[in-house]
Amino acid sequence: MSRYKDFAEYKKLGEPAKTEKVVIWETAIGLQQVDGLTPSAYLIETAKEHIDGNITIAEVKARLESYYKIHSEQIDIKTRTEEADKVSARIAEILAEKTFVFSPAELITIHKRLFDGIYKFKGQIRDYNISKDEWVLNGDTVYYASSDSIKVTLDYDFATEKTFDYSKLSKEETVKHIAKFISGIWQIHPFGEGNTRTVAVFAIKYLRKFGFVVTNDLFATNSWYFRNALVRANYVSVDKGVHSTMEYLERFFGNLVLGQTNVLKNRTMQLKVGTVNNLIDTVNGTVKSTVFDLIKANNTITATEISEQLGISLRTVKRKIKELKDKNIIERVGSDKTGYWQICTSIQP
Repeated sequence: MSRYKDFAEYKKLGEPAKTEKVVIWETAIGLQQVDGLTPSAYLIETAKEHIDGNITIAEVKARLESYYKIHSEQIDIKTRTEEADKVSARIAEILAEKTFVFSPAELITIHKRLFDGIYKFKGQIRDYNISKDEWVLNGDTVYYASSDSIKVTLDYDFATEKTFDYSKLSKEETVKHIAKFISGIWQIHPFGEGNTRTVAVFAIKYLRKFGFVVTNDLFATNSWYFRNALVRANYVSVDKGVHSTMEYLERFFGNLVLGQTNVLKNRTMQLKVGTVNNLIDTVNGTVKSTVFDLIKANNTITATEISEQLGISLRTVKRKIKELKDKNIIERVGSDKTGYWQICTSIQP
């Protein structure tokens, strides 16, 4: 049994070998959040034994196999703890390896290794179409690749990326391009389950291939943000006035490899129920100026002035201002009387 209560205590010691293992384990465990899974206390303690150098990663995996055979009758299938534990150990193993080949086969192999013995279709391209109710889209779904086009689309995307010339791009532009590529691979959704965890592991390995120092532990606390950012990067609904945006995913990758300190909050990405277009007022189907338009044009405008110019009640104006603030589109700097409005994002409502 390890003498340390949590992983953070290892980092305080400043021992490089142990710190590297901690970061890998935090990433592996954190990535289970994308599917709402939580590893067991047994996995945590076993991981600590590995960090301490008492057992190898192979022994970690062997212990898990033995543990779940012995406790098979006590396992609650609904919690999927066995999946969370075993996949965490396998992610830790893959991330510790200094190997990588850029190809669809590598992506497929990662999926096979992660979900062997868990999914019958591990390492297999799905042969059926899927849709997923997304919290960030209020139950709507991204359009994923059809099953009969997955292989050819994967091959095309990888071939295009393999011949792409990065030599004239800045570091920031390189990261943005890689983020776009990863987003496209995720949208194909090659597998029936486990796509986000597979793509995340592949992304980390690919970024390392470029020589980037990847702060893997970002996935420990923001893996759910990562998935929602992928969703928003691939969701379009002209009817709802929503377009795909790479903004959120670029914020994540900026923190991941560029040392940026972007604020990552899931609620800023969620579409508001019934308010996707409600910041736009219409009269007889004709679009009028909006609260946002007036604030953008005059950052010292008051709620009363907006009410008068739009011909709507002061109460309605204040409600719409609150919606804009809640979506982190605008914020008030200074007092109500002497302050001003600041636009927080390039994404307009």
